[in-house]
Amino acid sequence: MILNDTIIALATSSGVGAIAVIRLSGENSIKIVNQFFKSKFGNKDLNNVKSHTIHLGNIIESGYVIDEVLVSVFKNPHSYTGENVVEISCHGSIYIQQEILQLFIKNSVRNANPGEFTLRAFLNGKMDLSQAEAVADLISSNSAASHQVAMQQMRGGFSDEIQNLRQQLLNFASLIELELDFAEEDVEFADRTEFNNLISKISNVLKRLIDSFALGNVLKNGIPVAIVGEPNVGKSTLLNALLNEEKAIVSHIEGTTRDAIEDELIIDGVAYRFIDTAGIRKTEDFVENIGIKKTFENIERAQLVLHLFDASKIKSLQDNISELENKYPSKRILTIINKVDLLSDDEILKLKSQYSNLIILSAKQKTGIHELTTTLTNLANKGALSNNETIVSNSRHFEALNNALNAISEVQKGIENNISTDLFSIDVRQALFNLGEITGEVTTEDLLGNIFANFCIGK
Repeated sequence: MILNDTIIALATSSGVGAIAVIRLSGENSIKIVNQFFKSKFGNKDLNNVKSHTIHLGNIIESGYVIDEVLVSVFKNPHSYTGENVVEISCHGSIYIQQEILQLFIKNSVRNANPGEFTLRAFLNGKMDLSQAEAVADLISSNSAASHQVAMQQMRGGFSDEIQNLRQQLLNFASLIELELDFAEEDVEFADRTEFNNLISKISNVLKRLIDSFALGNVLKNGIPVAIVGEPNVGKSTLLNALLNEEKAIVSHIEGTTRDAIEDELIIDGVAYRFIDTAGIRKTEDFVENIGIKKTFENIERAQLVLHLFDASKIKSLQDNISELENKYPSKRILTIINKVDLLSDDEILKLKSQYSNLIILSAKQKTGIHELTTTLTNLANKGALSNNETIVSNSRHFEALNNALNAISEVQKGIENNISTDLFSIDVRQALFNLGEITGEVTTEDLLGNIFANFCIGK
């Protein structure tokens, strides 16, 4: 795939603003912009200026000044795309933006496709494929945690680890291929003990990276938290207290919440997607039953479950706790006693002595909310993030790592069973292929098209 024409796009958000940035990339980008740029400081030729410099002047078409602009020049290969790049900072009027864009489109410049600037950066060796994907994650990051994961990947931490594994495996693969060339001489170039140790090491690293996806995925997309319980225990009130706004309707009438209500909240740098669900009870109401069915569906997809109880109705507390825990043994369930403002101090002390793991609060009075958010932060398990470990957050990478691990497992079986080199060398090649898919050393046009189609235009 060779892209050698000049492309243009708005690099800032569309709409009115103080300024807008229009980006061009391609071998002729500086030359083309120079035709319509008139410096404020004499006759300046942009073709002859130094790279990474900014110039004040006007964009002029047929003697008509479109706007006073700042033109930034980045010469290849020291630019984002590895090509000649020009960025025009103009006033943020939509009219001005369109006039400048149309001016260059009329003069041999093409509208950029989504992600095409980053695609060119990848094709020109400015970054590998996993780093390019991290650019999109960085742009869409909405919390400190998702930002940190994207930055770690964009800086190449994940790429370095994958490339190191692939290189070590490639060195042994070369020796194995050499053995195949001398099969009739029955010689062994690759030390089997050393090779087995390497395969075990690669297997352990792959397992660690695969396991990190559980954390990386929720840090990137937000941790889904279902708020469940019987009608009128204060689920909607708790959601409103957490969000500090009247998001959900609160009423003393049972069954008010018929459908799930979702909203996102960032706590200590981590995004949580709270889901207020319909109250769980037996009812003849057809619509309410649909809502209750959705409640159980939301429990299935939640990472955490907040199980609420009314402080004035806790006689069957243990039975109700056990029922949900038995139904969802793999779920992390927090038991919360709400409406604690209805209890006396003695009743609260007795409750705490009976149940050590309860969170006791009043959503209406907004007391105990801090204890809940602190517990959520502790459960987020950000240890790997704090230690700057590599965290996988991309589902494509997760799939490739799993495929590589499966191939490595077959290699291990082959070594243990002492099968011939030509048989397990197929699995070695497959593992190399899967690892190469992550960094882009192995690509197809369809793969690149799918990845970069999800980028915004201008990046």
